[in-house]
Amino acid sequence: MAMRLTIVLGVVGFGAAAMVCGARPAGATPETSGSGGVAVAPGAGPCVSDPPATHEPLVPKTMDVPIPYPVVTVLPPRPPEPAPTRTAMELPPNPCTNPCPDLTDGPVPPPSLASQLGIPEILLNPKPFYFGLPGPGPDPGQLAPPPEPVEPPTEVAAQSAARPAPQIGEVREVAKETGANSINRTDKRWQVDGTDLGIMWESAPGEIATVFGDTVGRGFHPPGGMGGDWRSNVLAFSTDRELSDGMTIDRMVTDDRCHAAELLSSRKLDNIEVTTIPTSGFAIGERQYLSYMAIRTWNSIPGTFYTNYGGIAYSDDHGQTWTKDPYARWDNIFGLANFQVAAMVPHGEYVYMFGTPNTRLGAVGLARVPKDQILNTTAYQYWREGNWTPVGGSSSATPIVDAPAGELSVRFDAARNVWQMSYLDTAKGAIVVRESDTPQGVWSESSSTVTVLDYPELYGGFIHPWSSGSDLYLNVSTWSDYNVYLTHVRLE
Repeated sequence: MAMRLTIVLGVVGFGAAAMVCGARPAGATPETSGSGGVAVAPGAGPCVSDPPATHEPLVPKTMDVPIPYPVVTVLPPRPPEPAPTRTAMELPPNPCTNPCPDLTDGPVPPPSLASQLGIPEILLNPKPFYFGLPGPGPDPGQLAPPPEPVEPPTEVAAQSAARPAPQIGEVREVAKETGANSINRTDKRWQVDGTDLGIMWESAPGEIATVFGDTVGRGFHPPGGMGGDWRSNVLAFSTDRELSDGMTIDRMVTDDRCHAAELLSSRKLDNIEVTTIPTSGFAIGERQYLSYMAIRTWNSIPGTFYTNYGGIAYSDDHGQTWTKDPYARWDNIFGLANFQVAAMVPHGEYVYMFGTPNTRLGAVGLARVPKDQILNTTAYQYWREGNWTPVGGSSSATPIVDAPAGELSVRFDAARNVWQMSYLDTAKGAIVVRESDTPQGVWSESSSTVTVLDYPELYGGFIHPWSSGSDLYLNVSTWSDYNVYLTHVRLE
């Protein structure tokens, strides 16, 4: 499993098949947790027998220490992917019933000597670090021809006046969305024991799709996504409009009994292509789109990573299967290219693409493309010094938000007629929110929501599309828990 490091502030050193169902504590009086004062709703998942979903301490029970060793290999061309297996799965009406105890309820291992002594157990994990030699290229006959190139014009696009910084009121952790003792019991229902991100979009009227990043099942142990049954990404759907007590997942894309399927495959070869991570999603008509980044390696400066490229995939069967378009990609030349981590938002006649370089340390650039040309990179116009222009390409885009920005999430709030942006600001040590009247800005000053004083290893901060008015809902991840939490932010 790839190792992903995030912000760390502090000292790091020191079942049953059927359960009794009870009501979730919606409207419970919030408690206060963490020196930052984030209000946390007490309680557990949908079942009385579930223990409270507590956060893992910074000092972990288990420390998985990867030991890379070099491997030289001739890199073969990527073979055509076989048709994926998909299984229709009907869950029991009672959410407290474990549908697959034979798959998810193994024997509890005996306590290790380290746990008996109250110290972290150190696991040394040798992992290959590949050096790929060029092999034969792909058969050109396997690829469809690229889209016909177009020459979009240069058009004036002045910035709007800066809005005031959003005023942040109470910030409350609503519910643990994934993993053990979560409101969705994803470990029992889909073998999603550990996962992160939780990027959301409206996939159909009255439906929200949520895509998660690197996911592990049996043997999961934080910090990070350590364990077995590694999938680079998984996809869930929800019709839950009452977010004050969490977002209930209706179903996931599955490839077997109680098993969430991997959507976008990856080679899983560190330093060649270790994983494929979605960065945003949206729907145009019946087609679903995912922007994604092909990660070369996580093994770099803490909190950073290197990509091979940022790309776009699409699905014409409502997210069951996906195709990575071979031409809709932005290569990461010398590790400095922009639009490696993209947040794409349809609005009016265009899809707007907000992007940063790889790592969490770059500035935000902006592009737009007509809705009928999303997969044609020659049709993109980049915002540069007050104009939409194809001249200079993606490398010439003028920053609309200064560095550092990581894990962008952007939406247009139609009710307020304002653009909202959320991202991890590593300088502030917080997930921040900005607003603007136009996608190119001027964007407001940033306001902090969840900070490292609340969760020292936080990242993400993806906006729920059904946030409205003063109620802003974000999916937040933490490295120490390696799961996703729905958080409510009150905008004053």
